[in-house]
Amino acid sequence: MRWDNLTADSGAPGDSEHSRADVALFGADAVTTRTFDTPEFRGITFHEVRARSIINRVPGASRMPFEWTVNPYRGCTHACVYCFARKTHSYLDLDTGLGFDSQIVVKVNAPELLRRQLASRRWRGEHIAMGTNVDCYQRAEGRYRLMPGILAALRDQANPFSILTKGTLILRDLDLLTQAAEVTDVGISVSVGFVDPELWRTVEPGTPAPERRLDVVRALGERGIGCGVLMAPVIPFLSDHPAQLRATVRAIAEAGATSVTPLTLHLRPGAREWFMAWLGRHHPHLVRRYERLYAEGAYAPKWYQRRITRQVHDLAREYGIGPARAGMPRRIHPPEPDTAAPHPASTSEPVQLTLL
Repeated sequence: MRWDNLTADSGAPGDSEHSRADVALFGADAVTTRTFDTPEFRGITFHEVRARSIINRVPGASRMPFEWTVNPYRGCTHACVYCFARKTHSYLDLDTGLGFDSQIVVKVNAPELLRRQLASRRWRGEHIAMGTNVDCYQRAEGRYRLMPGILAALRDQANPFSILTKGTLILRDLDLLTQAAEVTDVGISVSVGFVDPELWRTVEPGTPAPERRLDVVRALGERGIGCGVLMAPVIPFLSDHPAQLRATVRAIAEAGATSVTPLTLHLRPGAREWFMAWLGRHHPHLVRRYERLYAEGAYAPKWYQRRITRQVHDLAREYGIGPARAGMPRRIHPPEPDTAAPHPASTSEPVQLTLL
C-alpha cells in the first residue's frame, strides 16, 4: 500500500501489538503501533516506521522557497483546524480530520538515516528546511527525541538548515542549535498568527499558547540566534481586524523578533473540509462569507492578501521590525578565544521543558 514509501524491510524494534488494519495495510514487519497511557498522549496512536529516505525534494510546482525538507513525523497533535498538511494523511489511507490529529507516523530511524545521507557523495550540502509539513517539535518529539540526533548530524556536516515551529520544545535543543550556528547558516522561525486567547483555544487546541511561543523568540534572541515570526495564518473575519493585527505585531516586536511575515489562511483540499466544518460549528454566520472569499480556490483573493500584507508591514515598520528577507538564516560567530567556553562535539544532556 502507500505506506511502502515510508518503511524499510525490517520492523521497528520493540514489542507491540499490531491492529488487524495495520497488518492488512502494511504487513506485520513494516509498522510498530503503540499507544501510551499518559495524559499528554491519551487517544493518540503512534505508527513507528523505518523510512528508506529522509531528505525529500520539494515538488517543482511548489511555492516554497526551498528545495529540500526533512520531516521526521507525519500527522500532528497540534490539531490546527486549518493545517494544509492534512491532505498528506490521505496518501497513507488515513483520515485527514481526527486521524491527522491522533494517528502519528514516527520515522524512528530519521537521525541515523539523515547522517548517512548527508555523508553521501551525491549530497551537495544544500539547505534543508524542517517543520514545513508538520511540526518537528510537536508533542511526540518529547518522547521520541528525534531532533537532537537530526541537529547533531546537520551540525557535524556543517549543513545549512532552517526550522519553523509552534513548539516550545525547541528550547530543549538550544545548545545544539548554537553549536550548529557556529559552523553553518541556521534559520529559526516561530509561527504566531494571532494573540487572541479564545481563538487560539479553538483553532489551535494542541499548540502552546501564543505568548509561550513568543517566549521562544525571546530565549533564542538571548542566545544570539535571531528568530523571525511567520504571522500565519491571518484568519479572515476572525483575526484580521486592524486592532487585532496591531496587537499581534506589537507582541511580536516586544519579543525581539528579527522579522514578521504575514501569511493569509489558505484552504487546500483536506484542510478546507475540516476547517469549514469547524467554522460551521463555531462561527456559522461566517460560512457564506468564506464560500464567497474562497470561491476561486485554496487561496484568498490577491486584493485581500495584499491588504493584509500592507497592513502588517506598516505596523512592523512602526514597531521597528521588517518582513522576512532572503538570507535570514545567519551564522553565529564563536566567542573570542580568551572568553570561549568549550563545548563537546556531541550534544550535552539538554534540559527538558514542559510543553504548555
